[in-house]
Formats: sequence, C-alpha cells, structure tokens
Amino acid sequence: MREALVTAFQQKNLGPAAASALAIALLAAGTVILSLLALAFTRRVLLRLLAAVIRRSKSKWDDYLLSSGTFDRLAHLAPAVVIYLCSPLFPEIKTWISRLVLCYVAFVVAFSLDKLLNAIDEIYRNFEISKERPIKGFLQIIKIFLYAVAVVISVSALIDRSPLLLLSGLGAATAVLLLIFQNTILGFVAGIQLSANDMVRIGDWIEMEKYKADGTVIDITLHTVKVQNWDKTVTTIPTQALVTDSFKNWRAMEESGGRRIKRAVYIDITSIRFCDEAMLERFKKIQLLRDFLETREFEIAVYNAANDIDTSLLINGRHLTNIGVFRAYVQAYLKNHPGVNHNMTEMVRQLPPGQYGLPIEIYVFTTTTNWREFEAIQSDIFDHIFAVVPEFGLRIYQSPTGHDLKSLNIPQKTG
Repeated sequence: MREALVTAFQQKNLGPAAASALAIALLAAGTVILSLLALAFTRRVLLRLLAAVIRRSKSKWDDYLLSSGTFDRLAHLAPAVVIYLCSPLFPEIKTWISRLVLCYVAFVVAFSLDKLLNAIDEIYRNFEISKERPIKGFLQIIKIFLYAVAVVISVSALIDRSPLLLLSGLGAATAVLLLIFQNTILGFVAGIQLSANDMVRIGDWIEMEKYKADGTVIDITLHTVKVQNWDKTVTTIPTQALVTDSFKNWRAMEESGGRRIKRAVYIDITSIRFCDEAMLERFKKIQLLRDFLETREFEIAVYNAANDIDTSLLINGRHLTNIGVFRAYVQAYLKNHPGVNHNMTEMVRQLPPGQYGLPIEIYVFTTTTNWREFEAIQSDIFDHIFAVVPEFGLRIYQSPTGHDLKSLNIPQKTG
C-alpha cells in the first residue's frame, strides 16, 4: 500500500522524497483514525451491549465489574491492536512501534487489573466477614506489584532485554528499594498484625488520644486507617500506629449488649445521721423500701437484744442511717428500672469521702449500647436520684453560689 501511494504521488509530478513523506503522513493519519474508530466502536457498541447483558443478569458481581470501569479500561486495548497490525506499513520504525505498543498494553492491563481489584473489594464488602478481615491493604500490595511488573516489562521492551535480566540487576538496589517502600512495608506488616489479632475492624468505635480520633472506623488501607469522629470530621491514622501505639476499641462493649454507667452523686456529709422512729415510719411508706426495712429492723433488733445493747442512745449498738437507707433505695430502684441490664454488674457503693462530700457511685449497665438511648436512660436515672435525695434528709453537695450567699441574710452595716 505504501509503494502504491508513493507511485501515485510521483505520477502527480512529486519528487521521490516528497511522495514518500506524504505517503507516510497519510498512512500515519489513517492509522490514528482507525485506532480512534476502534476505540469508539469498542466503547460505544461492544461495551453498551455488554452493559445491557450484565444489567439483565441476576448476579451482582458483574454489576460491580461494570461500575468499577474494568471493561472501559480494557477497551483501550483495541487501538493497540490496530496500531500493531498497521506497524508493517512503517518498516523503518516497526520495531519501535512494537515496543511502544507492548509498553502501552502492559500499562492498560495493569490499569484494568487495578479496577478489577477495586471491584473485588466492593464485592467482598457485601459480606459480614469484611468488617472483621478487610482486604483492601492486601489488594493495594497486589496493585503495587502489578505496576512494578508493568514498569519492568516496559523498560525491558524499550532496551530490548529480558525482564529476568532486568530483575536480576535490581538485586543490587534492594537497600534503596527498601528505603523507598519503607512505609509500604511497615503498613503491610501492620495490616497483617491487625487482621491476625483482630485488633480493629471496619465499623468499630475506637479512641486514640494521640491523633485526636474518637469515632467509627470507616476504612482500613495499606497506609492509613480512617476514623469518622462524632462531629463528622475524619481523622487519618497511620496503619502501623495502631500496632505501635495504644488505642481503645469499644467493640467488646457493643457486643456485650450493655453500656456502663459509672457516675457518682456527692452527698453533703453534714446531712448524714441515724434514722429515728419518725423517719423509719415515713420510709416504710416507700414501696421499694418496705421489705428491706422490715428485714433490717428485725436483724438489728435481734443483734441489739442478744448483746444487751442500751438503745436509749443511738450511738450504742446497730441502727439504720439515712445514707444507708438511701443506698438501699437506689439499689432497689435500679433493680426495677427497665433500662438497666440485670444480667450484668449492678452496684451502688460509697467511695472515699473528699472535699466535695461523700460520693455514692452508681455502677450499672444499660440494656442498650446505642449512644442516644444510653444517655436517655442515664439521665432518667439521675433525674430521679437528684429528686429523691431530700426525701431521706440528705443534701447534695455543691460549691457555694451567689444564691447561697444571699440566703445567709447578713445584716447590712449602718453608718
């Protein structure tokens, strides 16, 4: 074909050099146009037919292949085939055309496999095990390997040497490669440790003070772990940091079915005293305390009688106190609260007294781990506790405020 074009141009009174140059230009333009037409035909006809077939199929995995762009990347092989078939038209540079086409094909295949691996990750995320064993980090290692192979094939094609010879020469550059890919290697090892030890999964709530992270893990990759904080910001943590540094994972709490309430009410120590008969009679009207008081009064009466205790003074023998009755009431109240998980620890205890009074700590678990529901249950419990404290002759401690100072009613000095 090329000779025919040259002959035709020479018949038009063109010189041999001009005729040959014009023929080469026309053939090159024709090759480019054919390659573009092949790409357009592949994408607009073949891929659309393929997409129609995939959409009609009942399986879902092929939908992920289509949406990932894998087939779109493979469509770029069509112009490579056209250019390779047309290379004999340019015998002077046929060898270089073949080498460049090989380089192009190597990277097109690498890009296509990259998209394929993305589709595999999307398919894998539909399974529950993906939260426990994410594979994105491992797929990224495979991607690095694919691109490395594409580079090796391209370089070996351009210098006309075997890829094995090129790889053997890379042995001397191992130290440099280790330095370049240091973070990648550390991330890969960390990813294996995280997965093998089940330290963190996608969907876990973690806290890491060093990186100001407090929220849900939304992605685990080769180099980073993304955490969406409760204020909707996203914190990026190096993967190896989760192995070398400490962090808190709340997964066990969520799996247990109960979230802990550990909060204290501070009682003014000066309001604590023994219960007299009037107080006990009033307390017996409280339904949650009736059985407790009858039992305790009987035990105390038996003890005092057996030890010949003079009960004319409350300091002698055993007697109920308002703080003790209050603790018993709170314990009974929690035992009957529908939001408290009764299969887990329930405790109302005294902590060591301090400058803010005597702490009475409530230590229980709720029936839900949902944050909103947990806060509602916790608030409901302490709303009630704050309201009933005065019923036991007790006072909640708080630092003096302007209202407290005004209530002193200090007489004004007169001139």
